[in-house]
Amino acid sequence: MGVMIRNYFFILLVFVLGIGTLTELSAQVRLPRLVRDSMVVQRDTRLKVWGWATPAEKVSIRFNGEKYSTVTPPDGKWQVIIQPVKAGGPYTMEVSASNKITLNHILAGDVWLCAGQSNMVHTLQVHQERYATEILQANTPWIRNYTLPTATNLNGPADDGTGGKWIAATAADIKKFSVVAYFFALKLYNQYHVPIGIINASVGGTPIEAWTSEAGLQAFPGLIATLQKNKDTALVNRINRAAFVANQLWSNRKTEDKGLTEAKTWFDPSYLPTHWHTINLPGYWEDQGIRNLDGVVWYRREIDVPSSMAGAPAKLALGRIVDADEVYINGVKVGNTTYQYPQRRYVVPGGLIKAGKNTIVVRVINTAGKGGFVPDKPYYLSAGEHIIDLKGEWQYKVGEVYPQRAPVVSINAQNQPSALFNAMIAPLTNYPIKGIVWYQGESNAGKATEYNRLLPALIVDWRTQWKQNELPFVYAQLPNFMEVSYSPEESSWALLREAQLKTLSVPHTAMAVTIDLGEWNDIHPDSKQPVGERLALAAQQVAYKEHSIVYSGPVYQSYQVEGDKIRIQFSNVGGGIISSDGEPLRHFAIAGADKKFVWAKATIENETIIVQSDQVTSPQYVRYAWADNPQDVNFYNQEGLPASPFRTDH
Repeated sequence: MGVMIRNYFFILLVFVLGIGTLTELSAQVRLPRLVRDSMVVQRDTRLKVWGWATPAEKVSIRFNGEKYSTVTPPDGKWQVIIQPVKAGGPYTMEVSASNKITLNHILAGDVWLCAGQSNMVHTLQVHQERYATEILQANTPWIRNYTLPTATNLNGPADDGTGGKWIAATAADIKKFSVVAYFFALKLYNQYHVPIGIINASVGGTPIEAWTSEAGLQAFPGLIATLQKNKDTALVNRINRAAFVANQLWSNRKTEDKGLTEAKTWFDPSYLPTHWHTINLPGYWEDQGIRNLDGVVWYRREIDVPSSMAGAPAKLALGRIVDADEVYINGVKVGNTTYQYPQRRYVVPGGLIKAGKNTIVVRVINTAGKGGFVPDKPYYLSAGEHIIDLKGEWQYKVGEVYPQRAPVVSINAQNQPSALFNAMIAPLTNYPIKGIVWYQGESNAGKATEYNRLLPALIVDWRTQWKQNELPFVYAQLPNFMEVSYSPEESSWALLREAQLKTLSVPHTAMAVTIDLGEWNDIHPDSKQPVGERLALAAQQVAYKEHSIVYSGPVYQSYQVEGDKIRIQFSNVGGGIISSDGEPLRHFAIAGADKKFVWAKATIENETIIVQSDQVTSPQYVRYAWADNPQDVNFYNQEGLPASPFRTDH
């Protein structure tokens, strides 16, 4: 009994000491994760520095030769207003209470929030082949980046972010920068020679409503209803637990892939292939005689390697594969990718490739839609200056056919209304910024009518959150994407671009047209430097008030019917309207009252365009580049900026 009493008092003592330790820790002054060493603060504006401490605790800040102080209020969150500073640095900031925090290497310049989905996420690491020279030359420590990790919150705005650090645009970290954000910042830095800070809050595959606050969505009752339902944590957890169990059962099912279960695996060097068939690479198997197959298809090819390549490290380029893949050379696994979007670039270790015959085997897993190798991508094996082209005939064999599977219902938090705003934007709103750069829309392309209201709503919402009614907002219009159509037709992507174009009616906004920068077979086009630079041009106009610069290509203004012709007027014509390749203007269509569009002849006349067709004698409507992928547009201004797609038949 005495031992039990002693143990009880020992446990009680540990508990009391623990409480004392926790109390001591809670007294420590704490800063938000964004307020860190090497940060860039907004020049020429009053700054907010905030954090947490014990109620009634005095907090002091020293910055730029001045001292500021406050007393922590009962809620434990303090805030200090610091007088504006000019561009420059580095500065040091000291924050003192019961403890002291020193922040070093602070710069004052222009801070831009770069937000959106995957095309704003994509880093120079992903596109390092295209931008190899720019990566090697990067040495601009006055450009800095802070990337927020993906985080969601279904229950309301968070006080703080979940991590991240400020890094500089130098050799050590440049590959971690968003391509679009980096070239945006670089152009502004080269123009104004002030530090540029990028805060990147972007998540691939996410809709605009996930980035808008609950207050900003009040005009959308359906979204508000979903948002309120998602606050029922027990319901969300129950739905997602059931989905998790269903997915685990599927993932853990016994594999029927014969390529892995036969006596010899199909990537084994000693395996002798039988009953394999010919298929062309690149291409989708559904287009080459395999109907509606979801499952596993194995590809195999033997290549002859010259002795000059033997033994050397090599690079294997396999374009893009839908959906996932595992790649083997001479029986050794050299790489795998679990989803369809990344470019396949695999490093082949030295000593694996031998002179003479070598075998490449690719196991492709596809769960929906067309499976296989995306056309118009690079496919080769290279070592030094030697390149072996891998396009052409391969052998294939089906390893497994997946059975039909009932849809699994789950709640993906990052796609839910306000979830990303709560976790990734709300914690930033005390931090003064110069403006916002937005690259998003792909995930809303099927709901353009709603997007026509959602994008202006997001702009108003974020301006309200930052308490800046004229906060500059620049954004990228969606590029060309998907298969090319050679006849006029309807297009969901054209409708989304139209919604973006209409948003120019919101004051203090500007749009970068990218209709010439896409790829038909890649929702993540490689040409991202021009996107960043065009966004910077837009920022120069709307944020830096350089109203004399030509920052955009031609934008539709109005039209008049003149007999059997239509005359169209534009803004942003700059030095004049041109055909960029000297050929007749493409992608103009015309229609009468029946709205049956046909291709039209388009002629430049001064700063207008005359459109006509022998097939339409009484024209009423005109469209330009109204398609998912209007390939090879050539309607530009003299400054080399493409015209925005448009239509007059609303």
